[in-house]
Amino acid sequence: MERKITKTVIIGGVKVGGGESVKIQSMCTCKTSDTVRCSAQINALANAGCDIVRVSVLDEDDAAAIKILKASCSVPLVADIHFSHKLAVAAIESGCDKVRINPGNIGGENQIKIVADCIKAHKIPVRVGANTGSLEKSFADRYGKSAQALVESAMQNVRIFEKNGVGDIVVAVKSSNVQLTYEAYTRLSQICGYPLHIGVTEAGTRQNAIVKSGAALGALLLNGIGDTLRISITGDPVEEVYAAKQLLRAVGLDKNFAEVISCPTCGRCRWNVMSLAAKVNERVKDVKKPLKIAVMGCVVNGPGEAEDCDLGIAGSKEYCVLFRKGEIIKRVSAENAEEEFFKELNGILNE
Repeated sequence: MERKITKTVIIGGVKVGGGESVKIQSMCTCKTSDTVRCSAQINALANAGCDIVRVSVLDEDDAAAIKILKASCSVPLVADIHFSHKLAVAAIESGCDKVRINPGNIGGENQIKIVADCIKAHKIPVRVGANTGSLEKSFADRYGKSAQALVESAMQNVRIFEKNGVGDIVVAVKSSNVQLTYEAYTRLSQICGYPLHIGVTEAGTRQNAIVKSGAALGALLLNGIGDTLRISITGDPVEEVYAAKQLLRAVGLDKNFAEVISCPTCGRCRWNVMSLAAKVNERVKDVKKPLKIAVMGCVVNGPGEAEDCDLGIAGSKEYCVLFRKGEIIKRVSAENAEEEFFKELNGILNE
């Protein structure tokens, strides 16, 4: 795929846009002023592979807590602001690495100018985030809850920041509707040169969120659109990070991992493929080099389907074959197959 090259924006030392790798974001679920819990959650997200973490700023205590959190956390922190430009200023002065505002509820141009002046003074970026849940009334009245409304709302506020001397901007136009999300970001990408943060908002619990986000964000990424992303899940935010990593791998934007392919099994399968596939996935989940491993149900077409794999196994009730790059290297009894397979796999992992 050919990615759209957007402007490079630096968020607390992390580069987004400009052809950099797509960065994973998530958001804390606890009150920001509860710094013990919040710090633990931020560090858990970072350990899972999150690049940038957002925290809510509901009041002055939350804003003040950002300074404390910055001292205990290594990832950039984004202050999420609604309704109050004063809280945006307080969060920036407390040391956030980026501020996210929603043009539908932050106030008018005068309030945005105050935030813009503070952003310039502290040399941080801003994310302009429009979504269908809080569209500005003028755009909602004119276009309804549509892709055009989202894009025009976001871009009007981008122009206000530009007019006030702010040039480090990230833009988002989110909806809980998959088709609307895809259309809005596609439209936005055609007219906007700033980095885009992509996501489906209010996507639901884990399974629904992963399916909806995979459909919308996967399509966008395959079309070269998106510089940062969040898979919003109602639940543990660490699950958002794991899901985002899997999506980036699925669309080919992260190749530094061990991919395990396995067949869904059928009536020809006469050995416990499911059990071995689960064990192999667990064994390689933290591997950070490009490998492809296959666990196939039968010898009818297993080696052929997995001929590009670094290691594979296919079997029957009586015996299994181990193969590398489509060539059979060993035939073993079914009862010894798992042990022999892991010997080969460990050898590859230690190469």
